[in-house]
Amino acid sequence: MKTFTLSITSPEGNLFLGDVLQISVRGTEGELAIMAGHIPFVTALAEGECRIYLPDGVMRRAKVTGGLLSVSREETSLLSSNFTFLS
Repeated sequence: MKTFTLSITSPEGNLFLGDVLQISVRGTEGELAIMAGHIPFVTALAEGECRIYLPDGVMRRAKVTGGLLSVSREETSLLSSNFTFLS
């Protein structure tokens, strides 16, 4: 599977920058998953779980309490005032 660059930023700074296979989040209109080649768009995020699928097969989970997800051809960016990685 193809990868794409994901950056996650909060007021504390950059929390993640790297290549991923997929990110799944809850937008204000419902659940969505982003994979390489997704069309560019921007959406507001609702409170919920974020799942990040890494190329080595690891899935990282996090709690998100709102924010913004921006998808472009070059990078996908998640901006959140409250983003916490879970164990």
